[in-house]
Amino acid sequence: MSVSINLGQAIHALSDVLDLVGVGEVFHGKRVGFMALQCGHALGLDEPVLEDLFHAGLLHDCAVSSTILHQRLIDELDWEGAEVHCVQGGELVEQFAPLAHLAPLIRYHHTHWDAFPTLKISESTARLANIIFLNDRVDALTASHYERDLLLARHAVRETIWRLSGSLFAPDLVTLFMDLSASEAFWLSLEARHLIRFVHEREREARLVPVSFPELRRLALLFAQVVDAKSPYTMEHSLGTARLARLLAERFGLSVETCEKIEVAGLLHDLGKLQVPDEILEKPGPLTAEEQAMIQRHSFETYQILRGIGGLEDIAVWAAYHHERPDGHGYPFHCGGAALTLEMRIIAVADVFQALAQRRPYRQPLSPARILEVLRAFVRQSRLDGTVVERVGEHLESSWRAATGMEPGERWTWKPALAD
Repeated sequence: MSVSINLGQAIHALSDVLDLVGVGEVFHGKRVGFMALQCGHALGLDEPVLEDLFHAGLLHDCAVSSTILHQRLIDELDWEGAEVHCVQGGELVEQFAPLAHLAPLIRYHHTHWDAFPTLKISESTARLANIIFLNDRVDALTASHYERDLLLARHAVRETIWRLSGSLFAPDLVTLFMDLSASEAFWLSLEARHLIRFVHEREREARLVPVSFPELRRLALLFAQVVDAKSPYTMEHSLGTARLARLLAERFGLSVETCEKIEVAGLLHDLGKLQVPDEILEKPGPLTAEEQAMIQRHSFETYQILRGIGGLEDIAVWAAYHHERPDGHGYPFHCGGAALTLEMRIIAVADVFQALAQRRPYRQPLSPARILEVLRAFVRQSRLDGTVVERVGEHLESSWRAATGMEPGERWTWKPALAD
């Protein structure tokens, strides 16, 4: 399978995923990208470098899945542990060839300017990474004012950045920032409605990039690794769901292209879960009505993110409908009956199977036989498709291996989340 995707749309979609970690404040990456781009324009950088600077700004926190870590990065100007997510982020983007060249900018986006002479990287890379760092910290310092008036924060922010010239930030970049940020327009452009318009305008200028299935899978895997790292309880959930969904699709005799697309949809199905606070995902007891409502948002967020990437229309729908039910009482679209395609039903079953096979804060992982009992009970309740569940029953051991990466009887190994 080969598709042509708009690389700009894909990067902006990944930025949307990352910004969900902010829960109620979902523009951090876009503001950093915007401000970095303004600095690049003022420096007279060439368009390809400007594009890299903007994209690195959008993706700089790609290893931040935890709402707790995100909040610490916003609340604290600088701390020793901040570099962990930079290293992990650089490693993530290296996995997808069209983004691999951004890895150094992400890897060093919390490196102090006065530390660069000891590192073996080019001055141009150091300066671009420092532009990201500077504007990342500007946004962190400004964060508490986005629901009020940004203009009230600008003087204090500018004073703080000025004091850090020569230590955290390159002196000439600080001077440049001081010049740019002297105008009210610089700050007002960071408001959501103006920022959204700007991002959409940049997106229209982005190029189409033909990608093979292995490349598309690597991009989806990048997304999935960010999502699965949110909690030790969800580690490898998207990967296991994708493997099982593809196995079931193959057992149904679907075309190779459809099987590949189902695998990608499985990798991407839980993108919206990044917006769910860590404490809800890791709660050992029953959820409150408010917490349940937050959970029920995630598949809708998945749909909104994926539908913005041209070329992935089928994948967007298959991924987002994994909590719909045959009886029409699922969420978020209440789609049921014949409107639920086999691809959607396969991903729904794969999602439930993999979740039951994993440890959760409120229970231990279930055995393959017990999982099949639960799946069949869900069929009787019209929550899952019976034909798909019986196909699981016919291939129970291979379904377990696909969902968990283990042989029946093996135990899960407890793993920490990224940048914990």
